[in-house]
Amino acid sequence: MLQSRKQAAPEGSYTAKLFADETLRHKKVAEEAAELVIASLRGNRQEIAQEAADLLYHALVLLRSHDMGLDEVAQVLCALCG
Repeated sequence: MLQSRKQAAPEGSYTAKLFADETLRHKKVAEEAAELVIASLRGNRQEIAQEAADLLYHALVLLRSHDMGLDEVAQVLCALCG
């Protein structure tokens, strides 16, 4: 889905808006990371899950903007766990 939004930006698509605005992409990743930390400090599991999902979504958009995907991230994770 992210790739299709990157290639054909439908009007009104939030994902397409993120792909079109590099500054917004970076701002949203930072914002969502901070919100996840705050949710974690509060200890509410539902809020933590929601903020983690938001962060992962924005991180995936950022990765896709560089023509990257989870496969490259998984390789790094595997190397760290080695």
